[in-house]
Amino acid sequence: MKVMIRETPKGLEAYVAKKDLEEMIVEQEKPELWGGWAKLSNGWVFDMPAFDTPPKLPITVEARKRAEE
Repeated sequence: MKVMIRETPKGLEAYVAKKDLEEMIVEQEKPELWGGWAKLSNGWVFDMPAFDTPPKLPITVEARKRAEE
């Protein structure tokens, strides 16, 4: 699903327009975010796309939501 990532004074924030959901990224697999997973404050986990060079924020990406366990 489409996820917009942006930098805020509190840290990275994700916005999922389809769900009208705005949550902070509270944990991530890789320090640069891209190419690993990112966990939102509501518990959702997304697999983030990989980039050769980190993109400028804000950016909208196609991220895959992991199934809830």
